[in-house]
Amino acid sequence: MFRGGAIKSTILALLATGLLAGGPAVAQDAPAAQKPGDEVPGLSSFAPSKPEGRLTASEGGEVTLVGRLTNEGPEVTRGLVWRIFSPDADADGKLPLVASAQGGTAHLTLRPGGYLVHAAYGRAGATKRITVGKEPQKETLVLNAGGLKLDAILAGGVRIPPSKLRFSIYDADEGPNGDRALVIPDVAPNTVVRLSSGTYHVVSTYGTVNAVIRSDIRVEAGKLTEATVEHKAAELTLKLVREEGGEAIADTSWSILSDSGDPVRESVGAFASMVLAEGDYTIIAKNRDRIYQREFTVVGGRNQEVEVIANEANAQPADEITD
Repeated sequence: MFRGGAIKSTILALLATGLLAGGPAVAQDAPAAQKPGDEVPGLSSFAPSKPEGRLTASEGGEVTLVGRLTNEGPEVTRGLVWRIFSPDADADGKLPLVASAQGGTAHLTLRPGGYLVHAAYGRAGATKRITVGKEPQKETLVLNAGGLKLDAILAGGVRIPPSKLRFSIYDADEGPNGDRALVIPDVAPNTVVRLSSGTYHVVSTYGTVNAVIRSDIRVEAGKLTEATVEHKAAELTLKLVREEGGEAIADTSWSILSDSGDPVRESVGAFASMVLAEGDYTIIAKNRDRIYQREFTVVGGRNQEVEVIANEANAQPADEITD
């Protein structure tokens, strides 16, 4: 579960100029969902722009493009990707890309006429139709975006090594087949991800086996939401020994079964290290033609070395073990 009180939304007056704008984001250039009637093509489906040279003041109109996270929020000063499209598709059905800019506020000179302006901010974005004339004009796009920052701990507040922790962010709503659309995979802890406001389904994975936590988190426009997961899991190192405290026996095959007998993990080697969710397991070690078995309970937050004793009392011929 997500710890009570660990999810917090911070109203940041400097959100657009500080942490959210400067923090790393995954796939920053990806287009966000648009309002009906304002669709723009995906990044691979618009026609590239053709260099036309710099327009003079008499040929074009000056346009200033401003992005805000909320209607009343400050201007976003960095992290924006602007794309300006012609509203008329070419022979291939693609909207021609007329101009682009990156950073914060953009100043462009465009030929008089109609355009579609798209502003991308991480996975958030907005689109607006504009008409350019001879007079200078200013256009504001409200991104309706916020930030999400994720982390995880073990019981007692023990930190989880960042290299063993990843998050995946999904749409909150399930599709007809029960699946959720993946928004961002493989998010590292303490990464600020820019998202459109709304509720997201977050999956936290500690290790690579079965330590998984799921929760729905709401991202609010103009705020940074910080969520901390508490995993009930532990990291175990398994070894087969001839006596307690002895040397690990090489060429050992490992099988881990849940308390219901379902296979959880297999590994080969003198040492088998893995993260397992809290619960009861059966550990099976196979070396040559012998099988050695031990029942074990994983306690959340208690990392330890687990020995399986290779003696006659604990041994079974491999052909006596059935699926």
